[in-house]
Amino acid sequence: MEYLDIYDKNGHYLGKEDRNIVHRDALWHNTVHCWLYDKEGNIYFQIRKEEQKLYTTSSGHVKAGETIKEGFGREIEEEIGIKVDYDKAEFVNVYKFIMDKEQKDGSIFKDRAFSNIYVCIFNGLYNDFNFDDREVSGLVKVNAKQTLELLKKGTGKVTGVMITKESDKNIARKKEISFEKFLVNKGETAIGKYGDVLMKVIALTTEGE
Repeated sequence: MEYLDIYDKNGHYLGKEDRNIVHRDALWHNTVHCWLYDKEGNIYFQIRKEEQKLYTTSSGHVKAGETIKEGFGREIEEEIGIKVDYDKAEFVNVYKFIMDKEQKDGSIFKDRAFSNIYVCIFNGLYNDFNFDDREVSGLVKVNAKQTLELLKKGTGKVTGVMITKESDKNIARKKEISFEKFLVNKGETAIGKYGDVLMKVIALTTEGE
């Protein structure tokens, strides 16, 4: 059983509750959207296994009693298999996420989350990644400036590096990434969903230029 801290819609703490009840009763809780970037101004998107589209580097629920940054470090390690100094993660934004989704059994999954967006620099190697193959098919590294322009236009492609695991070894190859490959939910836009984090990475990697 996994417990989450719960809040009212204004962010006032109410206590904790089982994760299944949180989504059954539409209770507000924290999630963390974790992003890695490098000093050259590139950002890492994960390839979501179920949708085969690009999403955060990693993401998930913040557990009861856990800080946002602790959740950042745990989710990065669980989904892509590396340890980061999560204390160095920098805040980007927090927004309210609301979604109701019908499950296969006919029940409604009710999501009411404060989505906390943070970025952290990564200076490691491709072979450092160890993907959770239940959720993640790999990563795509793209230039933040080029990707921001792509999402603003809403069409076209950007050249990136796709990192996948093959025969117990990570393989990196160039890949053309189309606008349609970015995961966007109903009622969202790609620039609205990813614009803030791309601008943050650009700001962090062009300071002093």
